[in-house]
Formats: sequence, structure tokens, C-alpha cells
Amino acid sequence: MRAGIIGIGSYVPDKVISNFDLEKIVDTSNDWIVERTGISNRRKADYNICSSDLGAEAAKYAIKDADLKPEDIDLIISASSSPDRIFPATACIIQKKIGAKNAAALDIQAACSGFIYALTTATQYIMTGQYKNVLVVGSEVLSKLTDWEDRNTCVLFGDGAGAVVLSGVEDGGVLASILGADGDGSELLELPAGGTKEPASFDTIENRRHYIKMEGNEVFKFAVRIFEDCTKKVIEKSNLSLEDIDYIIPHQANIRIIEAAIKRLKFPRERVVINLDKYGNMSSASIPVALDEAFHSGKIKKGHKIVLVGFGAGLTWGANLIDWSL
Repeated sequence: MRAGIIGIGSYVPDKVISNFDLEKIVDTSNDWIVERTGISNRRKADYNICSSDLGAEAAKYAIKDADLKPEDIDLIISASSSPDRIFPATACIIQKKIGAKNAAALDIQAACSGFIYALTTATQYIMTGQYKNVLVVGSEVLSKLTDWEDRNTCVLFGDGAGAVVLSGVEDGGVLASILGADGDGSELLELPAGGTKEPASFDTIENRRHYIKMEGNEVFKFAVRIFEDCTKKVIEKSNLSLEDIDYIIPHQANIRIIEAAIKRLKFPRERVVINLDKYGNMSSASIPVALDEAFHSGKIKKGHKIVLVGFGAGLTWGANLIDWSL
């Protein structure tokens, strides 16, 4: 028996922020954004909405898709770069909102690799027999952490959530997982203030230190390299070859990262799931939202071999190879 996905769901806010909307806010253009990122639109949550709200909606869809009740969930793992608060855990708040009263709850912070880290962790709980049904949620309201005066970052990020339920499966399931990190690159992509290193103060607010900061060129080079490396390693770990893979679902950061990496892999573009043109970079939510859309549109079918690959701040990275069982 392996751990496998038995239910999946996603949720994105209704409000769309287009590139043409951004032209009115900062010095940018639709053509520049599309050429440099591949993004045309992104979703933005209302001001009173937080990550647990989006995560709870995605979780409800995933639990229903698994033909379970919230009371059947034994553990909730939430991954978010934009949690409701430093504490309590966003997973605890999601537990309350969906009524999963029998579930333990914890958060994982691995930025854009968060969903991969959470899925890998959930797999271990299933395989050891500790828990029967584990809910994994990736949810983000990055619009509240975005500096709308910084044209290099405000064009990138969007809000949304995706969730899966894992349980034991007789056929298919998660075949292999790998995780990695390099703290030497921790300052390349960060939210500087708000923690114990730089507590909120007049200076941190005045200097806009509570918004996402990124060294784009360095992050780009890292992402292309690690995308290729992760994909190869998780396939090798499964004793398969690239030719055995039906789809790759990468973190939806930038179209140029994806295209450069798949070119190095010599993997067909039509077998790479891409939806960042609609949603932008949703950090930990990007992979589960793309996975949900690919499955419910009929693209992914039972028996398909799928690689999920993520990379992000930390620096962190990871990949899962799944024999799809739904």
C-alpha cells in the first residue's frame, strides 16, 4: 500500500487583476509583463479575506471529492507564504472553518516549495500508519504582501488555494519524493520584516520592509537549474525514465523558467501543465491549483505518471512522482 491522492479541489477569488490594470498603477505594460513572465491575469482576494478562508474553500472541495466528511480527516497540513498570523497555525484555523474536529493540525513554511514539502510529509504519516486521511492545503493571499509600487514584483503574484486528501491506496500513489534546501540563498527572496529579526516599527513600515523582496536574476538561475535537477532525481529514484512521464506540473513562477528548464530536459511543452497566464505566481497554491484543473479537465487520467516540482524562497526545492490513482 502507498499513500495516494483520493480527493482534490481548488479555489481562487473572483476578482481579476489584468496587466492593463497594472499599467494604471506602475510604470509597466502588458507586452513587457507577458514577454518577461508569461502572466496576463492574476486573482486578488478582498481585503477582509485571508489565507485560511481560501484554504478552507479548497479543502471543502477536496474532502467532498474524496467522498469523505470533515470529521474523517485525521491531520491537516497547511503550507503558506502568507499565513493568517505568525501563530496560531493557519492549519488550526482551517480546521475550525471546515469542522474537522478530529484532526491534528500543523503548518509547514517552505515558501513556493511548501506544497511539495507538505505532500511529502503527509505521505510519511500515511505510510507509517499514524493517520488514515491527511488533508494538505496550499493557500495564499500574496496580494497583501506585494509592494504595489515595485513594478518588478507586483506583476508576479496572485491569490488562490488548492488542497488534496491523501490516504492509503492499493494501486498507484506517491512513488518517490525528494526535498532540498540551501540557506545560503535565504536573502534572495524574502519578506524582511515582521518577525523577530525585524519586528514591526516605524522604520520597517516607512522603508516598506513588510513586502516581498526578490533578486530576480539570481532566483531565475537557481530555479531553472533546480527544476531540471529535481525532475531528473525524482524520476531516477523511482527507477523510471523521462519517457515514462506523462505530465510535469511545475511551480507556476515564470514562463521563461519553465521553458528554459523543459528545453534542458528535452521534455515536450504540451505535456507540461501551465496556467500562470491566468493566475500568476500563487506560491504554495500554484501546484495544487494546476493539478486540480488538469485532473478535472480530463487531461490527467488514472495510471498517468506525473512529476510535481517546486522551488522557492529558502532557498527550498522538492519534487514528487505520482502514479495517478483517481
